[in-house]
Amino acid sequence: MSLYTRLMGQLQKTDLLILDDWGMQKMTAPQRQDLMEVIEDRHGRGSTLIASQLPIEHWHDYIGAATVADAILDRLLHSAHRLTLRGESMRKSTAPQAAEVDPS
Repeated sequence: MSLYTRLMGQLQKTDLLILDDWGMQKMTAPQRQDLMEVIEDRHGRGSTLIASQLPIEHWHDYIGAATVADAILDRLLHSAHRLTLRGESMRKSTAPQAAEVDPS
């Protein structure tokens, strides 16, 4: 059994799959096919959490290949619970203030 086959099997069986920073770069054809396979295998079997700064209305363009994007998004969004967060980034609000540098 190949490493790829084992990994796909593990992703299918995982109770919660988290896709963080979704939409940072447009997907390539192999990435689309892999994602489609993962989502298809997991559909109705496990939860998938997607964290993204990319608004959902741009996901279709991010995925590319209209037919594949339609299939992926149909499976992802059909029974999804959506949480839209507003406000400043927690990283900004909890980051220590930058130390002022003395120019002398």
